[in-house]
Amino acid sequence: MPSRESYNVQKKEKPLVEKAKQEASQEDILATALGMRMGPQKTSATFWQPIKILACSQLSSLVRRATLRDGDWTPKSEKVHNFKVHNFRGPHWCEHCARFMWGLMAQGVKCTDCGLNFHKECSALAANDCKPNLRSIRKVYSCDLTTLVKAYNTARPMVVDMCIREIESRGLKSEGLYRISGFSDSVEEVKTGFDKDGEKTDISVKAYEDINIITSALKLYLRDLPVPVISYDSYPRFIEAAKLTEPEKKLEAFREALALLPLSHRETLKYLMAHLKRVTQNEKFNLMSAENLGIVFGPTLMRAPNQDAITALNDVRYQRQVVEVLIKNEEVLF
Repeated sequence: MPSRESYNVQKKEKPLVEKAKQEASQEDILATALGMRMGPQKTSATFWQPIKILACSQLSSLVRRATLRDGDWTPKSEKVHNFKVHNFRGPHWCEHCARFMWGLMAQGVKCTDCGLNFHKECSALAANDCKPNLRSIRKVYSCDLTTLVKAYNTARPMVVDMCIREIESRGLKSEGLYRISGFSDSVEEVKTGFDKDGEKTDISVKAYEDINIITSALKLYLRDLPVPVISYDSYPRFIEAAKLTEPEKKLEAFREALALLPLSHRETLKYLMAHLKRVTQNEKFNLMSAENLGIVFGPTLMRAPNQDAITALNDVRYQRQVVEVLIKNEEVLF
């Protein structure tokens, strides 16, 4: 008959044995998942530990990604390639079909933003996945908005972010904000600073005491965009939405028009409208209502695409109304 001491030892060892069996079972499962067969001799725990950690982390990541809601994914801006006919020196091959580009001159096209090479016929099949290189950005002003955003990996252009932060820090109560223009030479100096130094540009009160210089620099940046913030493709929808009179249908039409904007344009417009809403909240000081800001920013944010002069002139009042509606309904539209 076993003694009490041996019984206690067996009782203590039992959980350890069960734990060892459980770990062995886990190793078998893991080996099966990894496509490995275990022989009669088990690999040491030292070998299995890093593999187990890696597998568990990968499985956890898959589970987390599978359970994410659609809204948890950050949408990415699509950007088309900016192809130009190029004379290649030496052998080059097409990034699409992986075949050589033969010839002595104009053998193919090259994206001026990211540097990818394509046959002319293959360029039409290229995906809208251009990833601009900072070295290809020669200037900030007049640079395509999406190109600048993707090159710097930001949600909005740095000019918009930096100017708005500076204006809100010291200029929201300035009378005639955005209506009064700054000294043209100083505005041009700010523009040159952004083109040369980018986000290192100094636009603080020490550099430019007059806040109207900063507002004018921001308006100039928005006017100089090759594709306006309210893009040419979405322009007709915004004009039609402004013409509607029934409030609910009008807001719904604006939502549909906003959905047509490229992501970087929409993010920029959202940030700008939230800022202009805060400007109107200080109207008793700056005397700038949503109507006044609409007059200033209407032609700045949207331009008629290939329209005759008379039609474009008639659209001016609707451009003003578009900005006015966006400011007043900023919280429900974005």
